[in-house]
Amino acid sequence: MPVAAEPTLELLDRDQSILLFNERVLSWAEREDVPLLERLRYLCIVSSNLDEWFEVRSAPHVSAAKVGDEQGQYSRSSFERLMATAHALVNKQYQLYNQSLIPAFDKHAIRLVSHGERSAAQRKWVREYFLREVQPLLMPVGLDPSHPFPQVANKALNFIVRLNGVDAFGRANEVAIVKVPRALPRLIRLPQKISGKQKLFVSISSVVRAHLAELFPGREVAEFSQFRVTRHSDLAVDEDDVVDLRMALRQGLHHRHYGQAVRLEVSSSCSAVLSDLLLEQYDLPAEALFRVKGPVNLVRQMQLIDLVDDPALLFPKWKPAWPKQLVPGRSILAQMRKSDIIIHQPFESFDGVLDVMSRDVVLAPARNDTVPIQEVSVQTACH
Repeated sequence: MPVAAEPTLELLDRDQSILLFNERVLSWAEREDVPLLERLRYLCIVSSNLDEWFEVRSAPHVSAAKVGDEQGQYSRSSFERLMATAHALVNKQYQLYNQSLIPAFDKHAIRLVSHGERSAAQRKWVREYFLREVQPLLMPVGLDPSHPFPQVANKALNFIVRLNGVDAFGRANEVAIVKVPRALPRLIRLPQKISGKQKLFVSISSVVRAHLAELFPGREVAEFSQFRVTRHSDLAVDEDDVVDLRMALRQGLHHRHYGQAVRLEVSSSCSAVLSDLLLEQYDLPAEALFRVKGPVNLVRQMQLIDLVDDPALLFPKWKPAWPKQLVPGRSILAQMRKSDIIIHQPFESFDGVLDVMSRDVVLAPARNDTVPIQEVSVQTACH
């Protein structure tokens, strides 16, 4: 009888599994039984995880796609499959953000107010904020032979602007770049006197977008889009090949902000002219372009959780119990002479370990019952 062939073992694709895991995380943001601010937190966690995935895992797939490689673990096909999964996940995120979370926040009188929705008093306040806090930090760069495309840091917020007319020097530099510094808060709460009983917020991208024309006096803003570039940021240093490890790490941490581009995010309204220009600038395949209906960096929406700070919209705060093995008020070092102590976190409080420092270590010079540090064994089990 012929010997039956052994079944082929198919291994899980690591990169696909990471993306599918984040789909399960996103499912928690979809659950209506989860408090509203926690749903937003889960949404932001998925965005943060995606950023990390692109920074660490996607570069080999992008490189293979650019050269048309069809062999091996990293290929044009693997890149297309991963981008299809990532696009579907991102589309699902923004659909949830726009169609579920924003209306739910509105029911709780929490709103992100766009320029078109602002009252005259709100527009006045936003303009004064722009002139005072934002405009001094913005430095528009018009692209021409003497001013090439500026370096754009990893995951930074930027605007690309298409202009009509000529500047003060008679140059018809049609395209300009505006970089928004990270020092600026991404969400700003409007004062109560112009918000009424609602909690109103404006995004920094909305503030800049509403006043773009003021950055280009004498020019007409024909079109614009916010954009964000994600770069390969995996830090790998071979200790055997470097003389000064400290310097190598310092240089690696600096250069990771300007590594290989692996993803480009633009507004959904961005024209093909501007998006094609950016794709060409960063040498990216078309599949690496993500058009989003909302802020290009959902991670920064996490700030809304702290700004709203409504316990009714959050999970109840966890209050860890005092460790069962510790007797309050007694020397912990004396207790550890009898047996090791295990503290199970976050279910048991870390205060017991802090008590070692405040009671036993601080008072140790006044006593003679201290234990050599190598004999002290405090173990924590963390989940």
